[in-house]
Amino acid sequence: QLRLVESGGDLVQTGGSLRLSCTKSGFSFDNYAIAWFRQAPGKEREAISCMSPSDSRIAYADSVKGRFTVSRDKGKETVYLQMKNLNAEDTGIYYCAARRTPNYYYYCSLRDSYDYWGGGTQVTVSS
Repeated sequence: QLRLVESGGDLVQTGGSLRLSCTKSGFSFDNYAIAWFRQAPGKEREAISCMSPSDSRIAYADSVKGRFTVSRDKGKETVYLQMKNLNAEDTGIYYCAARRTPNYYYYCSLRDSYDYWGGGTQVTVSS
């Protein structure tokens, strides 16, 4: 059974850093793109990053580009979202999601739809 579990959310001060983890089970990274989304209070869910199965393609939303970095540890079956220079607009619930891709070199897009979701982890940035 395909499963995604996020962790690492916390309360952090403005300008601080945080690393979120998304641990998967039940599928191979070689066949799935992984994305990070977030939803701020009262706002729509926003795609902030995606990583292709080959990890040669990693895309970021403009709102996080230069501050957030995605990486992957296949051995730990985990994708990480390293966040730095956090501000109040980064507050929200962060989700990771997966979608099966046609091939290993699939070029992920922030506009893709995703089929499998984790339960989310809360990030709160205080001033």
